[in-house]
Amino acid sequence: MLKILRKRYPVVKTQLDHDTPFQLLIATILSAQCTDKQVNKVSKKLFEKYPDPKGLGHAALGDIKRIIYSTGFYNNKAKNIKACALDIFNRYDSVVPEDISKLVTLPGVGRKTANVVLSAAFGHQAIVVDTHVLRISKRLGLTDKTDPTKIEYELMEIIPENSWSDLSLQLIYFGREICDAKKPLCEACPLFKICLAKGKK
Repeated sequence: MLKILRKRYPVVKTQLDHDTPFQLLIATILSAQCTDKQVNKVSKKLFEKYPDPKGLGHAALGDIKRIIYSTGFYNNKAKNIKACALDIFNRYDSVVPEDISKLVTLPGVGRKTANVVLSAAFGHQAIVVDTHVLRISKRLGLTDKTDPTKIEYELMEIIPENSWSDLSLQLIYFGREICDAKKPLCEACPLFKICLAKGKK
């Protein structure tokens, strides 16, 4: 599986535009239930006005809502990113912590978001369990769990650590291109021979 995915997607990186770990963290929070393309449009405007924790943390909530409205769930997202920015400013002197136990204490940040930041911003090996990774891992028989945290730990046990970050992104690319949730392109799938689902949803 790793060889096939590596051959198909030799170079992978997050599709969220960012200049700093803080910007990636905020963009990842905004990406829930929203496309990366739309997040990049919105975050560009947001970071032009509020590029750092101090600026965003002290911004007017209404202004944040107006800017991020098109990402969906903007009320909760606005509250979370403002509170998250303020937390980083007050508790960590505007420096995003490079530690998952600290990251997950920030408003709006769960393990998935924390792992995105650890992997893409800080270069650590981490498995990001988003909807694609969850779905494909189950279809391939890598896990029978439904809880993202349990899936993360199961994958960490069977996947070599030096492949964690790339595998997460490769499965995301693969999910978008081939292994769709409703209409998987099984006839074009390079992993079909080892897939337990064999076309089942």
